[in-house]
Amino acid sequence: MCRITLKQFAMEKGQTRAAALLRMSQGALNKALRVGRDIFVTELEDGSFVAEEVRPFPSQRSVA
Repeated sequence: MCRITLKQFAMEKGQTRAAALLRMSQGALNKALRVGRDIFVTELEDGSFVAEEVRPFPSQRSVA
């Protein structure tokens, strides 16, 4: 299994194909890349892909 950033995955596969492989719209993928979300894509043994976002715990923003 290989784990890479969403940005690297989209560069290798192309945004349209990467979005299809992750079962999401190309617009949603583009927005995730544009805002810099911390997402990693893993290729599973069966050849499918899964994406996971790294977020701080708790995932709520602190109120200042």
